[in-house]
Amino acid sequence: MKVEDIPLKQEIIEILKEHGINKLYPPQEKALPFVLDGKNTVLSIPTASGKSLIAYLGIVNKLLNEGGKALYIVPLKALAHEKYEELLLFEKLGFKVGISTGDLDDSDPHLSRFDIIVCTSEKADSLLRHRVSWVDKIKVLVVDEIHLINDPDRGPTLEVIISHFKSLNPNTQIIALSATIKNATELSIWLDAQLVQSDWRPVKLREGVCYKSSIKFDDGKIIDFDDSDKKTLEKLVTDSISNGGQVLVFVNSRRSTVSLAGKLGLEVEKILSDKDKKNLKKLLDSRKKQLSEQTSFDKTLFLNLGHGVAFHNAGLSSEHRRLVENGFKERIIKCIVATPTLAAGVNIPAQRVIIRDLWRYDPNFGMHPIPILEYKQQAGRAGRPRYDKFGEAITIAKNERQLEEIFNNYILGETEPIFSKLGNESALRMHLLAAIATNFVKDIEGIYKFIDSTFYAYQSDISTLKNEIDNAIGFLLNNGFIEQINEKEYMATLLGNRTSSLYIDPLSALQLKRALEKSCKRESSSLSFLHAVCSTPDVKSLYLRSSDTWVEEKAEFSRGEFLLDPPFTGSDDYEWFLSDLKTASLVEDWINEMYEDGIVNKYNVGPGDIHNIVEKVQWLLHATREFARMYNFDCVTDINDLLMRVEYGCKKELLNLVSLKGIGRIRARTLFNEGFKTINDLRGVPLKRLAQIKTIGDGIAKSIKSQIGESDSGEEKELSEFIKK
Repeated sequence: MKVEDIPLKQEIIEILKEHGINKLYPPQEKALPFVLDGKNTVLSIPTASGKSLIAYLGIVNKLLNEGGKALYIVPLKALAHEKYEELLLFEKLGFKVGISTGDLDDSDPHLSRFDIIVCTSEKADSLLRHRVSWVDKIKVLVVDEIHLINDPDRGPTLEVIISHFKSLNPNTQIIALSATIKNATELSIWLDAQLVQSDWRPVKLREGVCYKSSIKFDDGKIIDFDDSDKKTLEKLVTDSISNGGQVLVFVNSRRSTVSLAGKLGLEVEKILSDKDKKNLKKLLDSRKKQLSEQTSFDKTLFLNLGHGVAFHNAGLSSEHRRLVENGFKERIIKCIVATPTLAAGVNIPAQRVIIRDLWRYDPNFGMHPIPILEYKQQAGRAGRPRYDKFGEAITIAKNERQLEEIFNNYILGETEPIFSKLGNESALRMHLLAAIATNFVKDIEGIYKFIDSTFYAYQSDISTLKNEIDNAIGFLLNNGFIEQINEKEYMATLLGNRTSSLYIDPLSALQLKRALEKSCKRESSSLSFLHAVCSTPDVKSLYLRSSDTWVEEKAEFSRGEFLLDPPFTGSDDYEWFLSDLKTASLVEDWINEMYEDGIVNKYNVGPGDIHNIVEKVQWLLHATREFARMYNFDCVTDINDLLMRVEYGCKKELLNLVSLKGIGRIRARTLFNEGFKTINDLRGVPLKRLAQIKTIGDGIAKSIKSQIGESDSGEEKELSEFIKK
C-alpha cells in the first residue's frame, strides 16, 4: 500500500514522505485498519518489520481526532531514548513529546504538559502509584516488547500496568508490539485485541548451521567457503566485512565478548580501508576527550575499536554503549561481539549474525540450552534495510550430530509460549501493596477481582491462586504495611504508603526499618548503612569468588558495625551475607575515592556494573533517609551526607566542590589538593591560575567562574578596580 492511500490526514502523509516512507510493508498494511479503527491490537511480527511505525500512526491519528494523551512503554532506558527521538518527527503536527525514565519517587508534574510520553515500565508503574491526574486522559497505551511479560524481573510490572489501564479506563486503546511468540493468541484474548501475526521481513533472512567449511541453510542450499588456516568464526566475520557487510557475534558470557573481540580485531584490522581507519580514529578521539578518568576497561575497548571491533555487555557504561551502538549504526564499527542483552535492546541490524553459543550457565541448573525465542531474537538482527538483499544468521556446530540438532531444534523449531511471572512472591506482595495504597482495591474481593484481570489469572484458575494472594496479604498485615479497618476493608499504613511510593520491595522496607531502629541504640558508620542497603532484595549482590578471602576477613574485623545481624559462620545464609558485604565494600571504596580502574580490577566488574550498583544503592539510601524521618530522625543528616557521597563518589570533604556543574570527584580532589577547599575559596582567583590546574583547563575554569558569578578573570577585576581608583 502506498502512503497516499492510507486514510490519514495529509500532514501525517507528508511527514512519512519526508523521511523516505513511501509504502507500507504487508504486515503493516494488515494491522493499520484495526489500529486506525481504535481497536486493541497485538502485532506479533519479526524484528525490523515496522511494528513501531504502526504504533506511531495509531497514536497521532487518535490524538488528532479525539485529543488526549498517549503513553508509550518500553523495557529499557536506551530503547526509550530511541523511541523518543523517532516520535519527535510528529512534533510538526503540534504534539509535545516527552520522556521520563528517572526518579521513581517523583510524580514528574512537568509530564502533564506533553501529549505523547515515552517511559520505562517501572516509571509508568511509579506514575500510577503517585496517582497523577493526567492518566485519565490517556487514549492510547503502547506496550513495546510485550513478550517480556515472560521476564521474571520486568514481566510482573508490565502486566500490572496493563491490568490497571484495563480497569481504570476500559476505553483506552492498547497497542501491543511483540516478537513472534507461540501463544500470541492467548495475549490477544486477554487484551480483547485483534491479533496480526506474520513471518514477513523487509530483508529476507537465511538461517544456517556452519560445520567445518560449509554452511547448511534453511532454504536447502549448502555453501562452501574459504578453507584457509583461519578458524571458522574468523572466516565468517571477515568474509562478510570484505563484502561490505557488518557482523554481530553473540556469545554467552561477558568474558567471551572481551576475549573474542580482541582476537577478531587482529583479523578485521587487516581488511580495513584507510577511510575506515580514519573514521575509527575520529570516533575514538571524540570519546577520549570526554573522559576525566580512563580505566583499563576503557583502554581494552578503545584498542578493539581501533581495529574496527567492539564488545558489548552489561559491564559497559551508558556512554560506552552509545559509543558502540552509534558507531555500528553509522557503519564505522564493523563487528560487535555481544551478550544476548543486545538482541533485546535498541535496533542494530547487521548483514550477518553469528550465534556462537547456544548454551548458557545458570547457577541453579548448570549449563543449559538457551530458549528458541532468544535464538530467534538474535537471528532476527540479521539484514540491514537499504543495505542488504538478505541477512544471514549462522550458528556453528562442532560435529555432524550437533549440526542436525541445531537445525531441527532452533532453525526449524517453534518459539516457546510465554507465561506470567506475577505469581512470584516478591512481585505479588509489592504490587498488591501498591493496589491497596492507591485505593485501587479496598477489600479481599476487590483484590481477587484485580488479580482476576491479569494475564496471570488468565493462564491459571483464580481459585488456585487464592492461597498465594492470601499469603502476600498476610505478610503485609503482619508486618504493618496495611491494616484492617473493618471486617472486610484494608488500608495502607504510613509505612505501607511510603514503601509503595518509594517503589521498593516491602521486604526491603522491613529490613531498612529494623536497621534504623537498631541504629538508635548504637554508633553507626558508613559501612553500617551501606551493608543494610545491600542486604535488601532490591540490590543484586556481587558473586563471591574463591579468591575473595578478604571479604570474610573484613566481616570479622567489622562485626560490631552491622545493623542487620550476621548469620552463623558456615550456615547456608553466611555466603549470601558475604556477597552483600562485598557489594557494600565496592560502594565504600567508591565513596573513599578509589580510582575506577582499581574497583574494576578488585571486584572483577565493568564500569557499567559500578554505575548500576551505585545507582541502586543511591535509591535505597534515599528510601532509608525517608524511613529515618519516621523511625530515627537523628540519622537523617548522616544518611543525607552518605547519599551525596555515593552520588558523587567522594569523601565528605569534597561535597561542597562537587556541587559545581562539571566538577566530578577527580577534578574536585585536584582543586582540594591545590588548596581550594570550598567554592568560596575559588572566588577572586585569576582565571589563568585555575586553567593551569591539571584536569581543569580553560573551558572548565570559565565554567567555574560563571557558576560562582565571576564571569571576568581575577586579573581583569584587579585592572578594573585600579582604573576606578
